[in-house]
Amino acid sequence: MELRHLRCFVAVAEELHFARAAERLHIEQSPLSRTIKELERHLAVRLFERTTRSTRLTWAGTVFLDEVLRIFAYIDQAKTSVKAAATGYHGRLRIALSDGIPPSRVSALLAQCRKDEPEVEIRLSTVSLSHQIKGLKSDLFDVGFAKSDALGEGFIAEPVWQDPLMVAVPALHPILAHRHLPLDEVVRYPLVLCHPEACEGFWRQLQHVLRATDVRLNVTDRVPTLDLMMTLVGAGYGLGFATEVQIAGYCNPDVIARPLAGRPPMLTTYLLRMDAEPSEQLSRFIDRVNPPDG
Repeated sequence: MELRHLRCFVAVAEELHFARAAERLHIEQSPLSRTIKELERHLAVRLFERTTRSTRLTWAGTVFLDEVLRIFAYIDQAKTSVKAAATGYHGRLRIALSDGIPPSRVSALLAQCRKDEPEVEIRLSTVSLSHQIKGLKSDLFDVGFAKSDALGEGFIAEPVWQDPLMVAVPALHPILAHRHLPLDEVVRYPLVLCHPEACEGFWRQLQHVLRATDVRLNVTDRVPTLDLMMTLVGAGYGLGFATEVQIAGYCNPDVIARPLAGRPPMLTTYLLRMDAEPSEQLSRFIDRVNPPDG
């Protein structure tokens, strides 16, 4: 099994169409089909179910795709590390961001890291919460930020930031007659929400807030990213939920931020890492996130 087999497999798995995958790889469809058959023979499993109308992954293919993507992530990391070493970096800090954590939330922190330890390469990755957990386990990441502490055994989740939950409202929307929005009133309008799998931690905390109302949600769309949610809100598709810092970060003049009525719900961001003795470099980073009092 060679890397070319894996590259061909990923292209077909992501496109689910042999002709499009062949075009993406700049090869003919026949050699691509032969390569996939060679890979299936080598593994002694079927990776795809093919009919005249569709191509889909088998369960074995789905599991294999997850592993292959991890292999390519390690290869990319190795390339980046070699280049960083060649340009003078000594050490690295690999940070994962999940659940729509805005870069502005960590920019000051990273600036301090570069000031204190300019020889350390800092690498940011935006991933789903499930991929962050896998990456922490497999040493793809050193530390991460997310809006969930439900990680299971072997992890430490430390609360580091709290931000008020706000409602993202299209400009000129009638609900803007309220300065503070009653939740029961908000959920009567169409909503644009982040998909639970794409923003898992954010969704869990938002669900806790939404349980306070008995009104059936009118969800017009579920989107994979907060920036797409802001785009649809600005276009008038519905109301959305985000933290104050998230809404401010998008600077969309067609979106107005409004607080909820009553005591504002606070969403918590957690620093995630493995439950093991951190390196000195990681310990210093954690101290910057949570500086000692006084």
